[in-house]
Amino acid sequence: MPRCLESVLLVALLGPTPATARDAPEPLSSARLQAAAAYSAGHGGLALLIQQDGRTLVENYGGGHRSSSQHRIYSGTKGFWGLAALKAHEDGILDLDDRVSKHVPAWNTDSRKDHATLEQLLLFNSGLEAMKPIHEDNLANRDQMGIDASMVAHPGRSFIYGPAPLQVFHHVLSQHLLKKGERPYTYLEKEILAPMGLGRQRYIPDKAGNPLLAAGFMMTARQWSHMGDVLIAGGRPILSARSFEQLYRGSSANRAYGFGFWNNRAADGRRAREIDIETELSRHWWEQDWKNACLCRDAPEDLLACIGSNSQRLYAVPSLGLVIVRQGTDRGFSDAAFLRLLFLE
Repeated sequence: MPRCLESVLLVALLGPTPATARDAPEPLSSARLQAAAAYSAGHGGLALLIQQDGRTLVENYGGGHRSSSQHRIYSGTKGFWGLAALKAHEDGILDLDDRVSKHVPAWNTDSRKDHATLEQLLLFNSGLEAMKPIHEDNLANRDQMGIDASMVAHPGRSFIYGPAPLQVFHHVLSQHLLKKGERPYTYLEKEILAPMGLGRQRYIPDKAGNPLLAAGFMMTARQWSHMGDVLIAGGRPILSARSFEQLYRGSSANRAYGFGFWNNRAADGRRAREIDIETELSRHWWEQDWKNACLCRDAPEDLLACIGSNSQRLYAVPSLGLVIVRQGTDRGFSDAAFLRLLFLE
């Protein structure tokens, strides 16, 4: 490992664990852990945390980064709001099967907008343009920008990743929560963040007070790992098992993405294609190809990932009780290469 790396490598010999809903997983070998740690560090890694069944196997920091250092997780933010959307559906606050136009009258006058659903906003297959300027600071009203955005595809047919659909969802959620004297960010804090042991986040509000749902949060590696703990627990204590399964379902436009999370379900298929998610997203939406997409053919199929710009990663593998947080800079980091070092037999 590079000498500049402030490193704590803890390779635990996992003995018998208390009975759980699954058998105790086979521990990852020291050689695999060291190889993955070296790869992350050699590709701009600032932090790497690997935990299995609550035990820390690797905790490395470099480049001046420390365990107390918060780092932008960029689109990792989307996963928290995705859980909030599913929780709101469970709580009966809103119905994700509703057409958006039921709650946004202005969408009734557009034949394509009129057919888009709340769920499609969250799966990025509503047909609404991405509208990346919504990421900018000092905006008057992000939600209104999303509502006014153009439809560029028919609902359900295309995957168009960007902030506009999430701000439309925020507008609808706001309408419902205001009746209860709440705001979306207070609901997020109470129902999602607090059960994870997390508090108020960096919301980047616009002049109307609307947070940016697509990005913005800053976390230490250990703070972000609390999301992984929820994922390996099948959504508990936040979501029901039925809602948790929605993270794996995806859509016909992109089976690999759902509610802020990327899945590896296609990995075992004969036609599985390893995709560099950030590279694919850098292309125009009509040039992207998500058919049979997976992160790594050699990684478990039940792997879920939060993917943030510049190679910020949270991986969770429920079948192995495994949580991995990787923070850093983008220096050629590859999900497939990193995960293969951990999982290839």
